[in-house]
Amino acid sequence: MFRVISRIALLFVASSFLSLLHAEDKVSGYRLGPDDLIKISVLNEPNLSIEARLSDAGTVSYPFLGEIHIKGKTPGEVERLITDGLRGAYLVDPKVNVSVLEYRKYYIGGQVKQPGAYPYQPGLTVGKAVALAGGFGELASRDIVILREDDPAQPQLEADVMTPVHPGDVITVEESFF
Repeated sequence: MFRVISRIALLFVASSFLSLLHAEDKVSGYRLGPDDLIKISVLNEPNLSIEARLSDAGTVSYPFLGEIHIKGKTPGEVERLITDGLRGAYLVDPKVNVSVLEYRKYYIGGQVKQPGAYPYQPGLTVGKAVALAGGFGELASRDIVILREDDPAQPQLEADVMTPVHPGDVITVEESFF
């Protein structure tokens, strides 16, 4: 009986550990795109640690690996891609960390006091985006639409102040006629 309980406990601990390894990707789910500024760090390898802005094609130039395409990947996926590329030929056991230093912008226009491009922040909603743009204009209606960068084929999405904003979104606050 003790062996069965021990094995169950061991399996539980192992599965918990494996789920923690990929927790960042599951929690944030943030996918990199053009104009994101990232930092790639390799433990004890300052020559392999860089800051880079993703090109319009979603690529960065990285030492030893050349031009790598990372658009649409999470920071965790990029870590694994670079780790695999450096392992063996260059390093025995590279420890790579990828972090987002600056997110790409979202755009807000229409009936807001200060329309323009603003840096994305995790957890951003339409209400917060409107507040950052100085609030609703005098002629603003509560009709808000979003065009998503990650799905341009999708028609405009009707939104309210609690709708999440994604990087690259174009938010339009419509004008009220009455």
